[in-house]
Amino acid sequence: MSDASQGLRLYNTLTRTKEDFVPIDPRNVRMYVCGPTVYDFAHIGNARPVIVFDVLFRLLRHLHGETHVTYVRNITDVDDKINARALRDFGGEIASGALSLNEAIRRVTEKTADQFHRDVATLGCLEPTVEPRATEFVEPRADGKADMITLIQSLIGRGHAYVAAGEVLFDTASMPDYGQLSRRNLDEQQAGARIAVDAHKKNPGDFVLWKLSSPEEPGWQSPWGRGRPGWHIECSAMSAAYLGEVFDIHGGGLDLIFPHHENEIAQSRCAHGTSVMANVWMHNGFLQVEGQKMSKSLGNFYSIHELLETDTFGGRKWPGDVLRLAMLMTHYREPIDFSVRKLEEAENTLRKWKRAADLAPAAGSQLPVEVVEALSDDLATYAAFQQLTQLAGEATDFDGSGDNAAAVALKTALTFLGFDIGAIKVDDTVVAKAIAERLTLIAAKNWTEADRVRDELLAQGVQLKDGKDPVTGERVTTWEIKR
Repeated sequence: MSDASQGLRLYNTLTRTKEDFVPIDPRNVRMYVCGPTVYDFAHIGNARPVIVFDVLFRLLRHLHGETHVTYVRNITDVDDKINARALRDFGGEIASGALSLNEAIRRVTEKTADQFHRDVATLGCLEPTVEPRATEFVEPRADGKADMITLIQSLIGRGHAYVAAGEVLFDTASMPDYGQLSRRNLDEQQAGARIAVDAHKKNPGDFVLWKLSSPEEPGWQSPWGRGRPGWHIECSAMSAAYLGEVFDIHGGGLDLIFPHHENEIAQSRCAHGTSVMANVWMHNGFLQVEGQKMSKSLGNFYSIHELLETDTFGGRKWPGDVLRLAMLMTHYREPIDFSVRKLEEAENTLRKWKRAADLAPAAGSQLPVEVVEALSDDLATYAAFQQLTQLAGEATDFDGSGDNAAAVALKTALTFLGFDIGAIKVDDTVVAKAIAERLTLIAAKNWTEADRVRDELLAQGVQLKDGKDPVTGERVTTWEIKR
């Protein structure tokens, strides 16, 4: 364990302050992050928390030891959106009896979960320690781990939930300090024009723990009839199953603070009788695309898969480590404007780093202290990247006497941060377009702009060579990777 573990400071949404991180058990640091609902391919907004908390996972393992950190990221595979997608994609087979709804749901969730795993691996993310699926934690388990039905029974028994109109609802009024995370007061959630209140609810803010399923919907047997769980109870069960009633860190996107995380806290605290669910709550900021909210209606809704495998964004595919750096160039708590310009900036920066790191034969065993210190200040990735740029400059200016320590340190840091330090990859289509642009500029005798295109390619590791076609005599340009 590194002595630097004492210097980790994290911003806690619950207290709205940056605090020294003191794990409950330094030999078992425990973190839970809300994972995807696998009804469709994960979009780029989903990628941000996966990348951010992957960096934190790496940092915690560095500070406390790889075997002393438990990272749980769930898969939500029971949800009304999943049911709707199964009916949309397999409605004919279901209607004919060739496929049951449960089988159709399984096909939807397996396909999307598999794609999610491929996508985030390409983004350089480590696998979590445990990745539970919600469907495996609905009913009481043979291994005795926490489950949703048992948690709901506990909430009813403790006077925090009630049965009404075929649903089990959490009674928000039974928890005096409900709303601490989002700073929402129950008095502000009164029935009115802005809040549709079902007649069977005691309070406007009461939320569903269990709801009945029709014969056409997936369901589990329970004391309240055949049904399925509400969204929030899933994470309460899965986090308790692997991390206990109280754990160190709970993470997710800013959009989850209310109602999801607020209601997780309510369920978990009231079911277990604890004062907290997690000691530290961390949330990454919102993501926009080219200055606008991401929306299918605006035509700017992109999946991770699309960015990696198609030319729908900026007319080209983007490498996973470029997407990763673009996400981390902005501090995780700040909003991010995801743009072609930002991706191009990330790509150019990575090329410079990789060319400098390639001057070292292998990564070292010691991370640069300055990089660890930057990340230990609430994941200040921008400050860490400034250190990488400085190391790249020192590595490039190395005079050749002895070992290139800066290149070794840079390669070590890049490996630690999850970046691919293999061979520099070049998109042939992008280079061809740049060469065509340069030839047009040369034909127009715009030498300044032609030189700019050449220099930009060189900065990316692409060296141009001009010549003449032996038959036509026309100017031709070839290129190669310059190390």
